[in-house]
Amino acid sequence: MFENLTERLSNTLKSVTGNAKLTEDNIKDTLREVRKALLEADVALPVVKDFIDRVKRNAVGQEVSKSLSPGQAFVKIVQSELISTMGAANEALNLSANPPAVVLMAGLQGAGKTTSVAKLAKLLSEKEQKSVLVVSADVYRPAAIKQLETLASEVKVNFFPSSADQDPVDIATAAVNEAKLKFYDVVIVDTAGRLHVDDELMDEIKSIHGAIKPVETLFVIDAMIGQDAVNTAQSFNEALPLTGVILTKADGDARGGAALSVRHITGKPIKFLGVGEKTDALEPFHPDRIASRILGMGDILSLIEEAEQKIDKKKAQKLAKKIKKGKKFDLEDFRDQLQQMKNMGGIAGMLDKLPGAGQLTKMAENQLDMKQFVGMEAIINSMTPHERRYPDVLNGSRKRRICAGSGTQIQDLNRLLKQHKQMQKMVKKMNKKGAMANMMRGMSGMLPPGAGFK
Repeated sequence: MFENLTERLSNTLKSVTGNAKLTEDNIKDTLREVRKALLEADVALPVVKDFIDRVKRNAVGQEVSKSLSPGQAFVKIVQSELISTMGAANEALNLSANPPAVVLMAGLQGAGKTTSVAKLAKLLSEKEQKSVLVVSADVYRPAAIKQLETLASEVKVNFFPSSADQDPVDIATAAVNEAKLKFYDVVIVDTAGRLHVDDELMDEIKSIHGAIKPVETLFVIDAMIGQDAVNTAQSFNEALPLTGVILTKADGDARGGAALSVRHITGKPIKFLGVGEKTDALEPFHPDRIASRILGMGDILSLIEEAEQKIDKKKAQKLAKKIKKGKKFDLEDFRDQLQQMKNMGGIAGMLDKLPGAGQLTKMAENQLDMKQFVGMEAIINSMTPHERRYPDVLNGSRKRRICAGSGTQIQDLNRLLKQHKQMQKMVKKMNKKGAMANMMRGMSGMLPPGAGFK
């Protein structure tokens, strides 16, 4: 998300000139470009107008600190206003009510409500150790109830059964009563969506809301529909006392307009971002971190948090001990590293959160996508344990057997072996010096021009 906006703003903000003071003249052209960049990112017009006015008001006449250039001072103001537009800080769910805390999910069909229910249930049960019950009150969409049941099983939370011939209000009420009897901490209620806002949908969800009195009413919107998402959120906000927003499919939206508009238009905070299809792809929304990413400053905190959650610490420690003892980094270790990178969203996913890595991210996306990870794993899995530990034994006949088993070509296998050698050298250097610079140089070796499994 925000790739286009980041690129435009990064180029634009470099052009701010002047000596000791920001004036209307030396920021005029830059402000015009910022305005165009925001409009192209599908940010709502009233939001853009207000944003530009605030930046101009705060910038004009400001003395530039000796430690900052005029450009840096201006970027600081833009960053501050981006944070202000999206909300000052992350707003967590308010689950302090007498158990069970009821969370109601609302939104249009196709926005990702049911998946978001499962993601939120997983997050609450694993990170906050809450006992969670999920229920579907969607009696209209074929297989909606079954979908949630399947997802609940996948994320290991309890599912309250319902059927298409029941009344949605009765389903939600029964689930809350069940949660009270069995001392659940949280109940998450999935509701029916429509293809557009209509009176029938609004009346039904109002009735459910009145019956179960949720502590959180979250509106789930698809980031990819841009300003329409914001307009829909406004309609729901007028009908329901929304407490927050979940912005889904944020990983597929290069513009990010909805994220910048929804808080300003509705007055409701974005609480979570859906950043992928997997059930763990739900992130708390931190305006300050997102603002840094928009301006190309990276998001180190999120990267560290993600690493702590997704990296297998036992495997990492085992590898560290092995290398310390002077043993070689073999293909089994290489496969483990590929899996770890895949869990972190691939090289592009990691680079996206590093300061100033915009061009590297694009290069990584173009040259080493997720399909390649799958192909590389398939090749290593088609080897014998001996071949993984001692790849030098791979002769022509062994290579042909491995390629036949993995559905790949000889050149794919040779490329993998070359990349493994580069990684092996990098690990050896890191073991000697422990320098980050070596790792970054080694990563560029992992991205050879034209690499790719077709």
